[in-house]
Amino acid sequence: MTSNYIVEMNHIAKHFNGVKALEDVQLNVNRGEIHALIGENGAGKSTLMKILAGAYAKDEGTIIIDGQEAKVSTPRAMIDMGVSVIYQEFMLAPDLTVAENIFIDKLSNSGLFINWRDLKRKAQEQLSKIGFGHIDPNKKVGELSVAYQQIVEICKCLAKNSKVLVFDEPTAVLTHTETENLLNLIRKLKKDGVTIVYISHRLEELFAISDKITVLKDGKYVNTVETSKITKEQLVTLMVGREIEQLFPERHAKIEEEILRVENLSTADLVENASFSLRKGEVLGFSGLVGSGRTETMRAIFGADRKTNGKIIYFGKEVNIKNPKTAIKLGIGLLPEDRKSQGLLLKQSIRINTTLVTHQRDGFINHQKEKNHVKDLLAQIATKYGSTEDNADSLSGGNQQKIALSKWLAIEKKLIIFDEPTRGVDVGAKTEIYRIINRLAEEGVAIIIISSEMAEIIGTCDRAIVMREGKIVGELSKENLTENNLIKLAMGV
Repeated sequence: MTSNYIVEMNHIAKHFNGVKALEDVQLNVNRGEIHALIGENGAGKSTLMKILAGAYAKDEGTIIIDGQEAKVSTPRAMIDMGVSVIYQEFMLAPDLTVAENIFIDKLSNSGLFINWRDLKRKAQEQLSKIGFGHIDPNKKVGELSVAYQQIVEICKCLAKNSKVLVFDEPTAVLTHTETENLLNLIRKLKKDGVTIVYISHRLEELFAISDKITVLKDGKYVNTVETSKITKEQLVTLMVGREIEQLFPERHAKIEEEILRVENLSTADLVENASFSLRKGEVLGFSGLVGSGRTETMRAIFGADRKTNGKIIYFGKEVNIKNPKTAIKLGIGLLPEDRKSQGLLLKQSIRINTTLVTHQRDGFINHQKEKNHVKDLLAQIATKYGSTEDNADSLSGGNQQKIALSKWLAIEKKLIIFDEPTRGVDVGAKTEIYRIINRLAEEGVAIIIISSEMAEIIGTCDRAIVMREGKIVGELSKENLTENNLIKLAMGV
């Protein structure tokens, strides 16, 4: 009897330096379905997909693709069997054109000369086939938006005749509209007979497009369920192994005097005459579409970007914050949007990352005292790690985010700016981060949260400011903080 499974992964195990990353894991995907893979950070999702892609060799178990066992597991072997993975960090050459990227593995059929006209024609056909024929195949990929780069990555996989496409957190850096477009494209791919494995922490996406969901926890298989027969609450319970309380915990902070006033702040690139205030113990949200100027405003306040005009009044006095070092001395911290390139030194130890800011302030380092201090800090925010001397890149995404945050907990802080604080982290880690934010506010720290998730702004903030095209276009009090109002302001409706 022929199996209806196009992907069969059974009894998969993987160890790294004696640590079990996966143990007796299974993933069975029906042909032509959208199958979601979910679990907390560190559950083993990415490791399992890297084994499916041939990037990692399994230690135990079997992999069968479309009825054929994968005896040799290399990226080329798995591509030849019809499996392609679209990672968060795209595998594209930014200085090559769209057409060159799509057919990077077969630029020339003859081996000597490239038929450029034919290459561009075939690239245009691939783009048109999935509804993006307006993308110019002659344009360099580095000049495209992130959303369009993702389309090129998808076309590149389809050009290899991939039967199975794996999407790893595909909407992490997309706007609301771009996300909807991608989900519609994935539905179209399903209709065309492509099987999809979809990894995301955004539960609403999984319930919108998936047929089945497989749950992993701590490197082990938990269950596979039909999406239509489970609730979000039940799914979260499977993920975390316990019932999770309200996603946005209650806060009991006392909002006191104004500590920050920004007047007519402008930058050379985008921000124009931004004015707002912030009070002690308050959580202020900044909402708006990607590219609206939210991050640029905060980078100017933190001294990472130069302001061209305006005043920053901090505790009643005008301050000139020329660089982040000055901001840190004033008790201002910034958790950046991109933790990998801006928030962490990935090839340095957890200890060094946690104490990075305090090293800028203190001259003498007592290593034993420092080590104990790091352990205490990380225990406060429930961070999972092996040793404080392990590199930051050894951790899951959620725990990397906690390390990036921990360095600001190590200083005497008065104001912390969180830029997309829960991007790419699981539901359990999100709740823990919200608890940290609440605790800081209750201690009298002023908080600014930039988030593209409207539910996060509504659930965590006392009020919100909305930006569009570099300008502040509105402010919403807690009672008026709704998705409808945020969307209207963000889109200029």
